[in-house]
Amino acid sequence: MRTLKNPFRVRGRRLPLPVSPGSPLSEARGLRVRLGQRPVLDSIELTAHAGEVLALVGPNGAGKSTLLAALAADLPAESGEIRIDGRPVTDWSAPELALRRAVLPQSAALSFPFPVEDVVRMGRAPWAGTERADEDDPAVAAAMAATEVTEFAGRPFSALSGGERARVTLARVLAQRAPLLLDEPTAALDLRHQELVLRICRERAASGDAVVVVLHDLGLATAYADRAAVLHDGRIAVAGPPTEVFTGELLGEVYRQPVEVFPHPRTGAPLVVPTRTT
Repeated sequence: MRTLKNPFRVRGRRLPLPVSPGSPLSEARGLRVRLGQRPVLDSIELTAHAGEVLALVGPNGAGKSTLLAALAADLPAESGEIRIDGRPVTDWSAPELALRRAVLPQSAALSFPFPVEDVVRMGRAPWAGTERADEDDPAVAAAMAATEVTEFAGRPFSALSGGERARVTLARVLAQRAPLLLDEPTAALDLRHQELVLRICRERAASGDAVVVVLHDLGLATAYADRAAVLHDGRIAVAGPPTEVFTGELLGEVYRQPVEVFPHPRTGAPLVVPTRTT
């Protein structure tokens, strides 16, 4: 009798299975990370679930970017464990991880003047040789349309502005179509495109993916995140819905800046405003 081929194994790769809403896609358990001789994260317990946007917030140096990199399995843990898609990251090969999580870095640079469309198409590399390789063209087209970069598909990536490069890099990540998106939007984005990126994150979560995003703007966190983890000195001070955890007392202590928190007059979302004497 002929043995049926397992559709979730291709050339040694285990392809992702469908994810149920609320499933843990990235988990930190007792995580401790050291960079050189300096401890950066300690005693981190955090889970990113399918169907939610999880914002990492906190002052400069609190460990947000380090935690994002650790959740993406891009940084080794000194102790504790990172799990992706239910398994320790050491159980996955690099190609298998690329099928399960996509990472948008703070900045992107390429050594050669690749056209924009080719840069976006690089996001499809993990799916080469699988039954989903035939999705490449529609995935690339949809990602470019969502990030509003279709009009300069043929331009060299190196000729773009900082904000345009950030959107092309996001398009590459979206084309990857991994169920876990780890995102650190760049300051190069203007107001409109900041909102565009966060709307895309919200849409990805609504479609069932887990999105982890580092945010400096607490207003964006309250508007788009289901949960926020507030980092302080390498630990999570509190985690929960922004409407519950963003208090003047907590944020004032964490940021060492007195703030006022009050509801938006139309939406009711908390607004965070520095307390000023003039």
